Amino acid sequence: MNRKTNIFTSRIIFTVTVLLFVIISPEHGFSQSNLRLWYKQPAQKWTDALPIGNGRLGAMIFGGADEDHIQFNEQTLWTGGPRAYARKGASKYLPIIRRLIAEGKQAEAESIAQEHFMGMKSHEFTYDADSVAWVKKMRSDISYAVADLDDSKWKTIPQPQANGWEVLPGFEGLDGAVWLRNSFDLPADMIGKAMVLNIGRVRDMDFTYVNGHLVGSSNNTSNRSYTIPAGLLHPGKNTIAIQVLNFYDKGGLTTVKEKLGVYQKDSPTNFIALKSNWKYAIQNDSPPAHPAYNAEYQPFADLYLQFPKLEVSNYTRDLDLTKAIAHVSYQSNSTIYTREYFSSAPDQVIAVHLTASKPGSITFRALLKTLHRSFNIYRVDARTLALSLKVSDGVLKGVSYLHVDAIGGKVAVNSNDITISNANEATLYLTAATNFKSYKDVSGNPATICKNIINKLSDRSYAIIRAAHIKDYQSYFNKFSINLGVTPNDALPTDERILKFSNTADPALIALYVQYGRYLLISSSQPGNSQPANLQGLWNDLLTPPWGSKFTTNINLEMNYWPAEELNLSACSAPFFNAVDDLAQTGKVTAKVHYGAPGWVLHHNTDLWRGTAPVNSSTHGIWVSGGAWLCQQLWEHYLFTKDQVFLKDRAYPDMKGAAEFFVHFLTRDPKTGYLISTPSNSPEHGGLVAGPTMDHQIIRDLFKNTITAAGVLGIHSKFIDTLKSMYGQIAPNKIGKYGQLQEWMEDKDDTADTHRHVSHMWGVYPGTDITWDRPDLMKAAEQSLKYRGDEGTGWSIAWKINLYARLKEGDHAMRLFDMLLSPADVSSGKEKGGVYHNLFDAHPPFQIDGNFGGAAGLAEMLLQSQGKEIELLPALPTALPNGDVKGICARGGFVLDFKWENGVLQNVKVLSKAGGVCKLLYQGKTIIINTQKGRSYQFNGDLKKI
Repeated sequence: MNRKTNIFTSRIIFTVTVLLFVIISPEHGFSQSNLRLWYKQPAQKWTDALPIGNGRLGAMIFGGADEDHIQFNEQTLWTGGPRAYARKGASKYLPIIRRLIAEGKQAEAESIAQEHFMGMKSHEFTYDADSVAWVKKMRSDISYAVADLDDSKWKTIPQPQANGWEVLPGFEGLDGAVWLRNSFDLPADMIGKAMVLNIGRVRDMDFTYVNGHLVGSSNNTSNRSYTIPAGLLHPGKNTIAIQVLNFYDKGGLTTVKEKLGVYQKDSPTNFIALKSNWKYAIQNDSPPAHPAYNAEYQPFADLYLQFPKLEVSNYTRDLDLTKAIAHVSYQSNSTIYTREYFSSAPDQVIAVHLTASKPGSITFRALLKTLHRSFNIYRVDARTLALSLKVSDGVLKGVSYLHVDAIGGKVAVNSNDITISNANEATLYLTAATNFKSYKDVSGNPATICKNIINKLSDRSYAIIRAAHIKDYQSYFNKFSINLGVTPNDALPTDERILKFSNTADPALIALYVQYGRYLLISSSQPGNSQPANLQGLWNDLLTPPWGSKFTTNINLEMNYWPAEELNLSACSAPFFNAVDDLAQTGKVTAKVHYGAPGWVLHHNTDLWRGTAPVNSSTHGIWVSGGAWLCQQLWEHYLFTKDQVFLKDRAYPDMKGAAEFFVHFLTRDPKTGYLISTPSNSPEHGGLVAGPTMDHQIIRDLFKNTITAAGVLGIHSKFIDTLKSMYGQIAPNKIGKYGQLQEWMEDKDDTADTHRHVSHMWGVYPGTDITWDRPDLMKAAEQSLKYRGDEGTGWSIAWKINLYARLKEGDHAMRLFDMLLSPADVSSGKEKGGVYHNLFDAHPPFQIDGNFGGAAGLAEMLLQSQGKEIELLPALPTALPNGDVKGICARGGFVLDFKWENGVLQNVKVLSKAGGVCKLLYQGKTIIINTQKGRSYQFNGDLKKI
């Protein structure tokens, strides 16, 4: 079939698709059981936009009628580069830190650790001198402070901004020297009075002038209140000029809770407020790169589509989870305009397909823009525009190609845009790549990668590319389905459903949320991609994203993969396993340099370059159990799949290495005689301590799993004997004076403490250190959860859902689900834990782990297999009396379909993928099946075979 025939066929197929879309669009009454997010308006902000992704390329679709915005990412564009993270000589301070902790001198231990034990920062040895030189250079020109300077052509900027000037267009990611100018009128009766200028906090350093004279300078995070010398002010207009030196992140004036202005020192009510719009001039936007413990994930660029302005009606925007395709549709006069968007894994492009019901109606301009300051946009050929860029602090470069195919009309590729005029339909193919090849190799050629991707599309129609995308995506998505019933709210737009969810029964929204979690995991983590889902999955629009959008390993990265096995997305864990293999290598260096230990260790954060050393602060950064927790996911993959090749070649070597570290690291506690983990931390809570409960739970599970794995493989008996001997000597879980599970060795838990981390409940979920074999410990864990309270950030609520499911408190878990699905955008303007309009989880701000943790939590309510049996409906809430699930997975290599009505199991089907014994449990009834690989077994609600 030639290219022309392909395009003709594509047009026929797509015309049918458009008609179907119109027929089943929300205003025509499609059921939300079709698994769509949909809206009656374009996205107003990033967390309204709809995400698409193929594991490597992600995009956020805004869907404007006059101007569409597609913000996109490529998973390997980060700051930084290959470097050493471990601090030489750190290990000699380990015994000192341990001794100080044992003596109760926590503050002294943290101080020593901060200075000598934390990992290396980038630019650590050069920054101080470079920064001093840069400040000196900026201070050499203070002409911007002159009182009578002509600033009439300066632009204005609203100040203050709580999150820095970076939130404003044109200031994204800006660090450097900026002059701000303002003025105020002084009444004659205030002349000669002692006056004070209050400008609040300034990030980071300021030199503040009044009428050309320096009145104050600070380099800290406190409020600035400067006394104005007598005689400096005059009646009428007085000028303020501030040189702001912003070294990193949040720049400018940042105090928004009080008014900025000038007031009379002895009579503060005599106050003159400053205007909120300040004139500004950027003096320099290239300060020395700021030292950082970890690199940061970066946005790549933005695609804008600009259309002729039309009167628009019947607007809809949606995301079809069954096909991983987003749509925009609207009508102008009698013409229906439709756009389709998807990110193809087979073809490694983001596709945007535009059609109209009237021939010759497709006219628009396509532009590429980026926040990166070093970039170039250029014409490749008659159908292709390109953008190249380089990150400001790091070694990575990126290239993006934008290629156009059109039927009818005219296409012109210029030096900085593409114009399409009067086409019948048009398709844009967007791809991007970087020079990253591995955490130690950046020799890739992104332009060649993009060129090869686009060239492979030359003989393929849009219909074929679309069909290949759907087939690939559905090979993952269609393995699982869930139906929790239909309610009237199904017909509402998604943003309206969220607003009504807490007050109106809408179980179908829960099913949609679960499937959305699966969609996001497929979209951000697929086999063949090098990086696992990060704090924001694949999607980030900021040069300085929250928490660097890194891989946080004291809960967040692990939570991203909680639903992978149980919700039948085992293959999506492949990038996670790749990362663990890398970290097991870089972690060997940290183990040796910081602890003088064999094996490997990972602390609470890592990045593209696989840093494993302690970062940020000694109060929470020295936490040794990250690698061991990652190994739990390796073991879970084996339990769910029974893949002995994976166990032998990948899981066990990493597990053994992590266990070897703890064999060396665990220390005898002189007070109790137990083996304890010291120094460490109960994640982000309570400072640097000896023997946090979470550590011991994780280490016990690591030893237990490694012992079992070695037994399956029949290897390393001597090493396993060591683990068996040490296992029982590790400090046990303890119940405190309030009936709570102790978070630390000492009984010092505060019952009024509502900290977001519930780390000491790790042994209940996701671990198996605490089970119903010890009901006293389960009850103690429940008591601790009650003291912590239900409120929390999005991911914290999601963790609590899973914990209450393991505690078999389904109704409590469902109350938390109500909170997880509550609106994050509230009327006060502040954000809270919940979901944004696009169902993204809110920490706040956006973190994707809550989406994944919430999906896993629903699965835990319906099925649990962490023990010796598979328990059906162990924590079914009364709010979900009816439903059916197909394709849910259990440990042992089993896949189950089952249905319940009025809260009672009706039937269950078990597929055995690996053979072996299957023990089903439901409300005290059990059945044991000796299964054969590949066979299915069916039972009624009483577990009797049918």
